[in-house]
Amino acid sequence: MIIRIDRDTLQRRLVKVKWGLIPFWAKDTSIGNRLINARAESAATKPAFRSAFKTRRCLVPADGFYEWKKGKGHQKQPYFIRNADESPFAFAGLWESWTAPEGETIESCTILTTDANDLTRPIHDRMPVILHPKDYELWLDPEVKDPTLLKPLLRPYPSEEMIVQPVSAKVNKASYDAPDCVEAVSVNGD
Repeated sequence: MIIRIDRDTLQRRLVKVKWGLIPFWAKDTSIGNRLINARAESAATKPAFRSAFKTRRCLVPADGFYEWKKGKGHQKQPYFIRNADESPFAFAGLWESWTAPEGETIESCTILTTDANDLTRPIHDRMPVILHPKDYELWLDPEVKDPTLLKPLLRPYPSEEMIVQPVSAKVNKASYDAPDCVEAVSVNGD
């Protein structure tokens, strides 16, 4: 689900879309599997994202996100990262509308990523761009097309406003969806 500006009413609207951006010029939907995120530093100029960056920006609501830290061998420890006060937030996203040769229209999205903040850097070198609520209006405004006005919003979220906790490897299985996915677990005797 994303939040975007409805072009007819100019009001925010919650819309269900496919994860993985399918550029309007794509020949088929398979490209979306590789475009689940976009680097904030280059999204305004990359062919797959630049059109959406100009006029089809969105908010992707979330209450946290996962990152995996490499361990010994092939093991990776998942971590759940969220606001310290457990409040929801929104990732900076882009959306696109693609029409298949048969006429079916598919709407899709991607999130923007940036350098990791001090809290998440020990786990991964990148993190999703989390927008501050005061920046939502500017980010969603389809009249704002100048990347120099938008790029200052695409920064690492403040570490002091977040917490990170190790969670069960159950989150590695896409079909597993239960409340314990976000419960902290002990790692290495912690």
